[in-house]
Amino acid sequence: MEPMAPHPLRADVLLVGGGVAAVRCARTLRRRGFAGSILLVGDEPMLPYNRPPLSKELLREDLPDDLVLAEPESWYERRSVDLRLGTRVERLEAADHRAILDDGTAVAFGQCLLATGAEPRRLPIPGADRALVLRTIADARRLGAAATPGETAVIIGGGFIGVEVASSLAARGVRVVIAELADALWGGAFGADLSSWARARLEDAGVVVRTGAAATAVDERAVHLGDERIDAGVVLVAAGVTPRTELAADAGLDVDDGIVTDALHRTSAPSVFAAGDVARVAGARVEHWHAAREGGERAALAMLDEPVPPARAPWVFSEVAGHQLDVVGSATNAAQVRRIGDQERFALAYVSDGVVEQVAIVDAAVPVDDARALVERGASVEELERALLSGV
Repeated sequence: MEPMAPHPLRADVLLVGGGVAAVRCARTLRRRGFAGSILLVGDEPMLPYNRPPLSKELLREDLPDDLVLAEPESWYERRSVDLRLGTRVERLEAADHRAILDDGTAVAFGQCLLATGAEPRRLPIPGADRALVLRTIADARRLGAAATPGETAVIIGGGFIGVEVASSLAARGVRVVIAELADALWGGAFGADLSSWARARLEDAGVVVRTGAAATAVDERAVHLGDERIDAGVVLVAAGVTPRTELAADAGLDVDDGIVTDALHRTSAPSVFAAGDVARVAGARVEHWHAAREGGERAALAMLDEPVPPARAPWVFSEVAGHQLDVVGSATNAAQVRRIGDQERFALAYVSDGVVEQVAIVDAAVPVDDARALVERGASVEELERALLSGV
């Protein structure tokens, strides 16, 4: 006798992905009075959680796992948001408004949000599969268990994750080496001034920073940088992420370095939206927590045919050896970098044609909300200076 097929499900809104974008979409729908059924399907077995603490408080063991959650379990019950955790959407049949789960269950949906996120990029070098990556709570637990005080950890990549992990592990008494391919931290994206400041702070914390260093192989307990061998009990690759677009591509949606959407997060398939790290919204894909959070909220408004406000300027918050770093805006062609403030507490303004396109803020030298508003309206350096000097 053949086993019976799983009973089909129905959801007015299907949320694919267990991150902050999906949760914020559900939260906004309920807050705006949406009374239809909502089903969230996430491939991780635990409740949706925020990822920024994984390389910061959680890795330093400053934060219990339950405080990382996007919402407590009771929230989903109170808001009538159904969960299918530890479950993967195997196939999306967009034209038929149907999704097939990995257990064979069919889910009919009215509207769908794809928030499948991204996955860590692996390096094309021998032994790369021996290295750890950091994307999930399970990854953070593995890294934390392996990186014991006195151990040596080599972090391949000096971007946000690499710098944050190095800071957290050094605070735990781990000997840390950062190997960054570019000549400056963050791949040189923020210039020499900020990289030099961060390098000095990291070195004060005991972290060895190697720039212009290409990892060529990973051994059982070592990393090779060219012909040099560095013994290491822990190796972490922090070389960026790749958007998880396979589900969308197989469904025939437009994909180009992410799921392509318009400014309202609508994909090329009617009633299917995308948000978070996987979404390329109006030509831009932003891989940060605030963008995922705000993108989920904006997609919910679009689902409800309510006015959707303009997207905010990107904002990433980070830490460098105990110092706060906020970067607001995006500067791809900044002709000038202006430093505002003193040696300890300052901001860097990235300026093009007299307009501040991006601001890097050290230790809250400028209130982030003010800096974000200034960037969004194309303010001048003088206006940014006044915001810093006034302390408001």
